[in-house]
Amino acid sequence: MNLNQKIAIEILSEKQFKTTVLESDEYKEAALTHYLQNSKNGISKFYKKEAIEFTREILEYKYPKENITLELAEEALQYGLFDTFQIPFPSNQTNNFKFIDLFAGIGGFRLALQNLGGKCVFTSEWDREAKRTYKANFGEVPFGDITKEKTKSYIPDGFDVLCAGFPCQAFSIAGKRGGFEDTRGTLFFDVAEIIRRKQPKAVFLENVKGLRNHNGGKTLATILNVLRNDLGYFVPEPEVMNAKDFGVPQNRERIFIVGFHPSTGVTEFKYPKGMNKKVSFADVKEKEIPATKYYLSTQYISTLENHKLRHEKKGNGFGYQIILDNQISNAVVCGGMGRERNLVIDKRLIDFNPTTHIKGEVNRDGIRKMTPREWARLQGFPDNYIIPVADASAYKQFGNSVAIPAIQATAKEILISIKKYNGVIE
Repeated sequence: MNLNQKIAIEILSEKQFKTTVLESDEYKEAALTHYLQNSKNGISKFYKKEAIEFTREILEYKYPKENITLELAEEALQYGLFDTFQIPFPSNQTNNFKFIDLFAGIGGFRLALQNLGGKCVFTSEWDREAKRTYKANFGEVPFGDITKEKTKSYIPDGFDVLCAGFPCQAFSIAGKRGGFEDTRGTLFFDVAEIIRRKQPKAVFLENVKGLRNHNGGKTLATILNVLRNDLGYFVPEPEVMNAKDFGVPQNRERIFIVGFHPSTGVTEFKYPKGMNKKVSFADVKEKEIPATKYYLSTQYISTLENHKLRHEKKGNGFGYQIILDNQISNAVVCGGMGRERNLVIDKRLIDFNPTTHIKGEVNRDGIRKMTPREWARLQGFPDNYIIPVADASAYKQFGNSVAIPAIQATAKEILISIKKYNGVIE
């Protein structure tokens, strides 16, 4: 095995990244992995220079006695490094269409559009643990904070669809028309700015249902005004879609906003209808007995019961909820009572010895939290999706993600609409 073959195998190891200059520059690993994911199409040129330079830095650290030239570093990148990722969801090598994944989380949008033959050419996510999960599954490290001009500078030209599950923020529009400039300082402004610069054929935005009434409806009105009037996109009325209508047993309502560039010729669009498929929690329930740590202690159950009783006396409907096997879950969310409103009954446990520090005993009624894998299934993630993080992070990540089947069904209609008119995606 010669030097180039050896370094090709070792260059992307987790240990190697942690012992180099990576942590001092978040863009380096992102540029390198984006280059590798796009090594067989023209997009790689946007990342090539920094990918080669970072490869050289890694090799100089690993082999300090060797004369590592840029030519040698570039040659190392040609030894099939992509194959060393051993990831479950490699990028499509065909170019049916290209898309970018903003506020990517753990890749729900990406999985949906890859399933339709799309090629992801840029991704951005600031959360460190979410980046870890993204890399484990896609072999790519997202770029960081999209509000930074440096991050925007890595976005390539010529992609077809912009995807973004952007956070909702209020805009300062008092006494103004609520246009492009009025969104400054919000994350939507960064999305709008990227649309203005790159002019993708289509945009696909996702947000919480409450966006409709956020800030008295002014936030959504401003978003639509910017997309329609400032940017010139055809934007049909947004639709609230429910995950339960697309084959997963979760009552999760989210607002979808789609837009089409004038060049596509699209002037009408219909959101997809549901699948009319009966689903229930039993469809996603663990086949094996979950670990004891997921079963609630008697003390914790007592606390939840008291909490619910207090709210009932006030006339509120807050509190824990048990989902039966023939029911669908409440929305999985990362905060508040997200897990407690999705408790289940699972009486298969036979070993009641606690494996974590708890007050009281493990309950004998089979009451447990859903597992992170069950949450993943509720969002439509396949079972070969890797969960490399601790449970607390996993719940947060799946709770913040999108319901993949609903995203995929809508994205499919977007592509059909573009192909139906003049903006055929090659």
